[in-house]
Amino acid sequence: MARTNFDSLLQAGCHFGHLKRKWNPAMAPFIYTERNGIHIIDLYKTVAKIDEAADALKQIAKSGKKILFVGTKKQTKEVIAEKAASINMPYVIERWPGGMLTNFPTIRKAVKKMANIDKLMNDGTYGNLSKRELLQVTRQRAKLEKNLGSIADLTRLPSALFVIDVMKENIAVKEANRLGIPVFGIVDTNSDPKNIDFVIPANDDAKDSVEVILNACCTAIAEGLEERKAEKADEKAADAQAEADAEEKAPKRAAAARKAPKDEETAEEAPAAE
Repeated sequence: MARTNFDSLLQAGCHFGHLKRKWNPAMAPFIYTERNGIHIIDLYKTVAKIDEAADALKQIAKSGKKILFVGTKKQTKEVIAEKAASINMPYVIERWPGGMLTNFPTIRKAVKKMANIDKLMNDGTYGNLSKRELLQVTRQRAKLEKNLGSIADLTRLPSALFVIDVMKENIAVKEANRLGIPVFGIVDTNSDPKNIDFVIPANDDAKDSVEVILNACCTAIAEGLEERKAEKADEKAADAQAEADAEEKAPKRAAAARKAPKDEETAEEAPAAE
């Protein structure tokens, strides 16, 4: 069963590409036609690509790995933050910090610095600072929170990137390619799909278009997380049952072990009785 359909994508405006003169020839397989100088994306192919990407994302989530959502366009920031937060996945909606993947330890230091500031504020260490110094620390904390707050729980490199507008976020895509991290991307007609592992051809500028695609993908990720939780619960129950069975069998084994020597003694005494 498809995770989305032609009508919902059409209603969201996913079919609108860029001006014909701005197109990237590599997107030709995903273009249906041209109307009034604007390329129209083949939504049947978009539906198939969404399903393919959703299934892959589900497996990644099921294995307990993180998927980093990236999209810094003003009109899509809120949607990305909302959808990513709903499935407890990290996201970047402000400026992409250069080297975030290729120089990940440095980014982690900045996140730890934010946590240290919080700790020192809570334990009263900063209580003796002047107003000016306290203001500087507060501003530094706010800046770190704005840029890195959404990846505070990302303790290791993500297992996949989900990028909205691969042309605008080309630095993130290049870093992921360099590290061999698979990239899922909403790719418009002006972008190059060459370095994207899972291409979703669609309008990457409209909020509704991005939202309908994220809905399908995030639902798949949520399913993967639920299946992982169910499998862990089943494993825990199986371990508990095995432990209970072992405890139940232990007294019987002990009784059998005590009985065995008596049987041997009886067997030895039997010839003497004759």
